[in-house]
Amino acid sequence: MIKTFSSKETQKIAVLLAREILKQKNPFFKKQALILLLSGDLGAGKTTFIQGFLRGLRVRKKITSPTFVLFKRFKIKDLRFKNIYHIDCYRIHELKDIQDIGIKEILNNPQNIVLIEWPERIKRILPKNAIIIKLKYGKKENERNIILGSRKQ
Repeated sequence: MIKTFSSKETQKIAVLLAREILKQKNPFFKKQALILLLSGDLGAGKTTFIQGFLRGLRVRKKITSPTFVLFKRFKIKDLRFKNIYHIDCYRIHELKDIQDIGIKEILNNPQNIVLIEWPERIKRILPKNAIIIKLKYGKKENERNIILGSRKQ
């Protein structure tokens, strides 16, 4: 578990994670996208974490949550990855809603990095080897606990 005490600290942790992923010589996902599932209560810092992660991947555009548009796509220049998808499932009520955007194709493309907020709403279609990032409120006002894991655990 990693503790942070401000949104800037949360973003720094995310930047470090993104840079570590880019440094990997052998991608650990060869047949599908690299998928990060971000879960936590409303306001826990999911979008804040994603902002830092995207900065770590050199995305310079303004990054906001795609709650009302469902997803945003960013192009990146990397040897393995070409696209980053930021998907927000907060407003998903039926799997059909997410299937209409071509989610299976997005998840199955090894050139994609896919960041999903509120993944519990679509867990039936998510692969078992996705990375889970849980953000929880800490005891102090701006404290957050970040827990990294995988669905395989």
